Amino acid sequence: MRTTGSREIYRNPWIRLREDTVERADGSTGVYSVVEKPHFAIVLAAERDGFWLVEQFRHPLGRRAWEFPQGTWSAGALAAGDDGTPEELARAELAEETGLRAGRLEHLGHLDLAPGLSTQEFDVWLATDLTPGPTAREATEADMVTAFVPETELRAMVADGRFTDGPSLAAYALLLLSRGAPGATVAG
Repeated sequence: MRTTGSREIYRNPWIRLREDTVERADGSTGVYSVVEKPHFAIVLAAERDGFWLVEQFRHPLGRRAWEFPQGTWSAGALAAGDDGTPEELARAELAEETGLRAGRLEHLGHLDLAPGLSTQEFDVWLATDLTPGPTAREATEADMVTAFVPETELRAMVADGRFTDGPSLAAYALLLLSRGAPGATVAG
């Protein structure tokens, strides 16, 4: 597939929508809409055979949702580019949302969020040797709740539909793969 033209449809500090005109290998043409968003980090903060989760209201869903701490650099990152390394972003998001600082951060993988729709990708990190500290939440996160959840409870939340965030589930899958054995315990 070859892009023969592109135009911006919409932009704000967090997102850009473009429409590409494409020519396929068979010569037919079409239109492809692409959502551009900055890359983000997701952090599995693990200790005592469990994880620190955050819950907040997610406007597009119209409800509150549990997930692992995650985020991107502040508004304007789309236009300005990254404000640091993926590891610095992971550390910043963990501290901002939970107040926790990681003594050890292990990179578990790099994933595409929705490759048929968006340019956004994310890095998955396992944080251990945690130390508490103050949060520094943005105004949009003022209603955020932090909770420690034993891994057995996390599995129950997944099974009964209380934990449905796709990136969080993908991050948890990477952690399970990194352990090698299905019954292994959380590091830390």
